[in-house]
Amino acid sequence: MGSSFQGANMTAKVVYRNLLKAVRKHIGKEEHKSHFTDFIKQEFRRNINSENPQNLKLAHDYTFYLNSVHHHKDLLFSYNIAVDRSNEMKKILGKSASSVGLQLPDVYQP
Repeated sequence: MGSSFQGANMTAKVVYRNLLKAVRKHIGKEEHKSHFTDFIKQEFRRNINSENPQNLKLAHDYTFYLNSVHHHKDLLFSYNIAVDRSNEMKKILGKSASSVGLQLPDVYQP
């Protein structure tokens, strides 16, 4: 998704779908975080017939912002810049192990 907004080319349906996808990916799908997606659904349903260009641009920009912030965080992790990566490495190792049918043992924490 580019940083420029093409108002005529972006329908409310496309903007809505991209925003929901970004929120689910970067904020989460858990039940205690459902108020984010509920709010987005409510706002788009309320304004379904108007397709206000300012609201569509705002939703598009927020989607771009969410994706950019998380891409930036991933870059910081990959460059190892002043970030504790132990939890991130545990996730990566756990995914690698599960992809071949193994499970990492729980490490004893006193």
